[in-house]
Amino acid sequence: MTTFSISAVVLLGILLVVFLRNKTMKLSYTVLAILFGFFLDKTSAAAPIQQFLTQIANTINQITK
Repeated sequence: MTTFSISAVVLLGILLVVFLRNKTMKLSYTVLAILFGFFLDKTSAAAPIQQFLTQIANTINQITK
């Protein structure tokens, strides 16, 4: 699970950089998205979201084998 979490963070970070460079996402929206992620992690919704994302990653992994 740790590998998926790190991969997801890297992927989302890359997407944020791409959006910023293409001027499709302003810096304030990026900061808001980052802060939302940090605060969401501290709620009770974090565990179900993590389980859902893990299931999606496992499904994709099963399909690509």
